[in-house]
Amino acid sequence: MLALKIEDLGKRYVISHRGNDRLYDVLADLTARAVRRIKHPFAARSKPKGAEDFWALRNITFNVEQGERIGIVGHNGAGKSTLLKLLSRITDPTEGRISIKGRASSLLEVGTGFHPDLSGRENIYMNAAILGMKVTEIRRNFDAIVDFAGVEKFLDTPVKRYSSGMYVRLAFAIAAHLNSEILIVDEVLAVGDMEFQKKCLGKMDEISRGEGRTVLFVSHNMGAVLQLCNRVICLDGGRMILDTPDVNEGVGKYMSLSQLQTTDAEWHNPGGKFSNDYFTPIRFGVYNADGEVNLSSVKQDDDLYVEIEGIIRKPEKGLGVGYSLYTQEGALLYMTYQADQDDTPGALPTLEGRVILRGKIPLEVLNVGHFRLDLSVLMNSASWIVMPNVRGNPSVSFTVEPHLDSSSPYRAMKKPGSMMINSKWTLKGD
Repeated sequence: MLALKIEDLGKRYVISHRGNDRLYDVLADLTARAVRRIKHPFAARSKPKGAEDFWALRNITFNVEQGERIGIVGHNGAGKSTLLKLLSRITDPTEGRISIKGRASSLLEVGTGFHPDLSGRENIYMNAAILGMKVTEIRRNFDAIVDFAGVEKFLDTPVKRYSSGMYVRLAFAIAAHLNSEILIVDEVLAVGDMEFQKKCLGKMDEISRGEGRTVLFVSHNMGAVLQLCNRVICLDGGRMILDTPDVNEGVGKYMSLSQLQTTDAEWHNPGGKFSNDYFTPIRFGVYNADGEVNLSSVKQDDDLYVEIEGIIRKPEKGLGVGYSLYTQEGALLYMTYQADQDDTPGALPTLEGRVILRGKIPLEVLNVGHFRLDLSVLMNSASWIVMPNVRGNPSVSFTVEPHLDSSSPYRAMKKPGSMMINSKWTLKGD
């Protein structure tokens, strides 16, 4: 049964480029346009001088079945939030059509619909009523909402004194207990702590699987998308570039669009970038046992090394040079530095000039998939010189392939999770 139908949906905005206009010219133009609207209220509105059309969304078409859990992904500016605002009827589409069967509840921004001077109790009644819940429904669900949000102690405190986390907990609790057929959730869960995010994902999974309600979930947390969703829609530049029931494929597409994604096996410092008084990186990459750049994929029993070459200008005991390893979904697996072991040959604090650090990557515990290494350099475990997970900073990657020649069929496939631990097993019988 269809819960949602979207046909050729588009949203256009008019953006201005009048930064150099003098103030009285702008005011004169606005006044003239206002007069024209009064004289000719039904005439087509003309664009202001120096403005252009910007399509936040264009040609979006897809259907949603009841009970589906759809992750809507894409980088910032792809059109995700615009799509949700159209579906929530916060703004009208420029073109196309939206058909919704049943009631939709939305959680798009922290505390939307809350009055800062009202207490948590009063805001529950007011916000739930705005979302369409009847007074009898609010009373019936009141205790469950308070318990889920965990704000019982502050229930009669004005919400302007709530933290952002308390705000989002209360807002999500109200939306989740609304008896609606469709729950629309934007990236507001990032405000909550890990425990609350887990609780929210569990609640969305419960109302979808158990109650047959539809969930549309926008997130940059690919782990949450993998956990919750059974379908992924990927947006880029306001257009839908992928609609797939293969969640791993959808996440991979999102990661390929990210500026943090890389397919390079070696990085070289362009023009002395990241120059500082302690350690300036020159080269960073992944290499095979023969010291050759690893341009292809590897298997778990291969040898793969990371090398970091740089110049130490000022030896310092607190200097740490290493790398951070991330999964395809962007989750951090571990960080490691040369200072992790006391017996590093030629310990950095005693050296000055050009140095090369080499370390082995533990492929034997990594799952099948794509991995990213970011250079990490810091002082005294606190002050970053080169910070990982930052666009434009040194980053390389490699891919782990399945063991197609393994005698075990389970080693020739990707298992759930980021790690693949090949434990030693024994068998005893009677």
